[in-house]
Amino acid sequence: MKKRGFPLKMNKAEEREIERILSGLKSDPRVLKMKNFRQHGKVSTYEHCNSVMRLSYCLDKRFGSKADKETLLKGAMLHDFYLYDWHHKDNGTHDWHGFIHADRALKNAEKYFNINDRVKDVIFSHMWPLNISRIPKSREAWIVCLADKCVSLYESVFLR
Repeated sequence: MKKRGFPLKMNKAEEREIERILSGLKSDPRVLKMKNFRQHGKVSTYEHCNSVMRLSYCLDKRFGSKADKETLLKGAMLHDFYLYDWHHKDNGTHDWHGFIHADRALKNAEKYFNINDRVKDVIFSHMWPLNISRIPKSREAWIVCLADKCVSLYESVFLR
């Protein structure tokens, strides 16, 4: 299968750092379930979260923001950990997906993983400014919020 996602090249040291920080998380069966749900176009939620995570890492390095890498990468990988396909209307329960999915992702992340308050904030606030009162409170949350918008735009325009 052709790999889809936001095009980013990383060196081996960067790939190893990401693997070290996310060892176990990316291969967790519950996280792998995200491969079964469509995000934008033909991109799965897993591919989307992986692209957001990689772009967040690159933005942090490029701008020298000195974000906490564990918070940044875990928050990015779990920001859409809601475990359903929002394209299926399901009796209207997904009509407000843009406004509610961050809550569902956060609830699932808290249930299955030991995440700290900073990771929780990344997940909770990633849909700002759509969720206008959920302003990101950390540099990690701001980076993931920005990366999510860039990747979503790319997927919606170029990967349909």
